[in-house]
Amino acid sequence: MSIPASPAPAGALRAQLQRGQFVVAPGVYEMLGAKIADRMPFAALYMTGYGVSASHLGQPDAGLAGYTDLCERARTIAHGISKPLIADADTGFGGLINIRHAVRGYEEAGVQAIQLEDQESPKKCGHTPNRRVVPLRDAVRRIEVAVDSRRSDDFLVIARTDARTSLGLDEAIARGKAFARAGADIVSIESPEGEDELARIGAELRGSGAWLIANMVPTGRSPELPASRLEALGFALAIWPGVLMQSACAAMQAALAHLAATGTTAGSPVKGYEMKQLHTLVGFEDVWAFERRWAE
Repeated sequence: MSIPASPAPAGALRAQLQRGQFVVAPGVYEMLGAKIADRMPFAALYMTGYGVSASHLGQPDAGLAGYTDLCERARTIAHGISKPLIADADTGFGGLINIRHAVRGYEEAGVQAIQLEDQESPKKCGHTPNRRVVPLRDAVRRIEVAVDSRRSDDFLVIARTDARTSLGLDEAIARGKAFARAGADIVSIESPEGEDELARIGAELRGSGAWLIANMVPTGRSPELPASRLEALGFALAIWPGVLMQSACAAMQAALAHLAATGTTAGSPVKGYEMKQLHTLVGFEDVWAFERRWAE
């Protein structure tokens, strides 16, 4: 019988990191993908703001998805999986009091780590051009407020800087160190351009007091490195936010093209789930068990 998932126990992600377990977290944005990923041997999952904005609103990741859109999607995912959930919160959805509200809301929703950026609002996807960041003092203040607002140290704050693209790697690393001093648990230097830059980030931030996270976006601005190489460079976590979006879009396009061309799904180049597999994935076996027990 399929048993509905329950949220990961508080502190599960922190415990994994403290044990030195390298965390690979695929990006999820809706419940079918989240349920499939939850059944795989991943240590955690990552809710991508890009994916939520695209799938929920049909809009680009350009600050158009708000707090309610992202927090409620995070709540749904966190309570529908058994793995720790890391969740994108853009720039915190406004000023400092909005950051406090976001931190408390995400924590209450069952998320185990919140990612906050130093971009100006409205923000943009980290692998697109024309991103601008706020002054360092303002960026640090955001992290100080986030750390102060959480109810438990088990709720981790990820501080991300997008300074590399517009201000250079030196500034990005300096911001990463400042975020660690401000109390961030995890630091993210977004879109480094080359393995040498990833290596430098690992070397210079390894002793900052914060764990390092890498954002792997194939065909984006950064090279995709395997988890083993990232761990050797000093990173503790890595997210693959586009793995399901990119794969699902390609599969959907191919399946629909075959149906449009042939008038049938028979012989499609895309192998689909059987209905029995879908029923199991979404939890119908639990419904049937309930009916057997309680139906007249």
